[in-house]
Amino acid sequence: MAGADSFSPLIESRADLIEAMSRGAKPEAEWRIGTEHEKHVFHTDPLRPVTYEGPDGVRALLEGIEKATGWHPFYDGENPIGLRNDAVAGGISLEPGGQFELSGAPMETLHETAAEMAEHLRVAKAVAAPLDIHFLGLGVTPLWAVKDIPAMPKSRYGIMTPYMDKVGSLGTSMMYRSCTVQTNLDFSSEADMVKKLRVSLALQPIATALFANSPFADGRDTGYLSFRSHIWLNTDDARTGMLPFAFDEGFGFEQYADHALDVPMYFVIRNGKYVNVAGENFRAFLKGELPQLPGEKPTIKDWEDHLSTLFPEVRLKQFLEMRGADMGNEAHVVALSAFWTGLLYDSVSLEAAWELVRNWTEDDRDYLRREIPRLGLDTPFDRSSIFDIAAQAVGISEAGLVRRNRLNAQGQDETIHLAPLEETIRTGKAPAQRWLEKFHGEWNEDVTPVFVEAEM
Repeated sequence: MAGADSFSPLIESRADLIEAMSRGAKPEAEWRIGTEHEKHVFHTDPLRPVTYEGPDGVRALLEGIEKATGWHPFYDGENPIGLRNDAVAGGISLEPGGQFELSGAPMETLHETAAEMAEHLRVAKAVAAPLDIHFLGLGVTPLWAVKDIPAMPKSRYGIMTPYMDKVGSLGTSMMYRSCTVQTNLDFSSEADMVKKLRVSLALQPIATALFANSPFADGRDTGYLSFRSHIWLNTDDARTGMLPFAFDEGFGFEQYADHALDVPMYFVIRNGKYVNVAGENFRAFLKGELPQLPGEKPTIKDWEDHLSTLFPEVRLKQFLEMRGADMGNEAHVVALSAFWTGLLYDSVSLEAAWELVRNWTEDDRDYLRREIPRLGLDTPFDRSSIFDIAAQAVGISEAGLVRRNRLNAQGQDETIHLAPLEETIRTGKAPAQRWLEKFHGEWNEDVTPVFVEAEM
């Protein structure tokens, strides 16, 4: 095990692979809500992407937030690439094109999630303002091509970028010019995980429709309401998608582990450095047959790192990660966690959500995944449209939040955080459709006003 992570034991059996996920199970009283979101960064004078280095670069932004918060930097080589909050789990990290990500701490209530989000934006914007750095709440940067966006100095992205060009037509667009919001939720047991995974997989395209907020790329109307979601359809089929096997009888942690074993690897970390093993097989690694590390066998940490390089619409680790939504404004970020918390953290709502989707076939789910990025809530389905199912899902979520009955200091329950979705249902228009009305109307097909109106 020379050079391996001395704090992580070697994998001894299949049980170790399964336990890396199953040990996340916890009683309902310990369930928490995690929210992660990515923001595009840009300068306004003139309008352009932000480089890493320089007095007004991303590194300067990180260093300023470090001083303001006391959070500690972590590095790739000599370059700070993020900040950790030692007081609670969570921190800031950089995506390949400088997208600025907050991985929120696990929260008991959505009110705490909203407060965390507000404080993060307050600090980040205060530090960013003198640097002429601004944050944009859209799912895809509306103006710049991949070649125009400066790359961040992270070794893993140096491995992923050329590999993406081999396995999909838009993988580098995913890396360098897309932004998402992600909700992370817990499960109590294998059976609870399976039910939540199935419900959230089936409804993930519905979330894509409700939160669609990326109609622009390269300065034009792309023809998609969620171009970000379309990008993921053209990224890497081996590690993305709707996990149809999750609906098979007998599915559980072991079947997900088997799937993960067959997803090609990206890297192995040794002595703090990334070893490029892109395209290699983890099963070969278990046998000590990786060409790049002959004779070495993987640790639990290697397996956990590998699990983090799978990108399905819902990802299983020691919790479930809902990954189907475009980045939006502050209220929409919290609304995504509200939507999924109401659906999955109340047993009555979880059962109602399952009844909503249980009869959908694999073909149904694939159809929705393919068509919703383009048509959103107007996608035809089952003699109606997805709008009706979306409205039902929001209603089920709202009822679940009412039953949770978690109140803020003003006596309001968590349903207040569904307000952006209630507006979408009331108008029948997701954010992308509202932007397109302006683009084809008052903006005279000039995308640049969105940098003002979608600034966070």
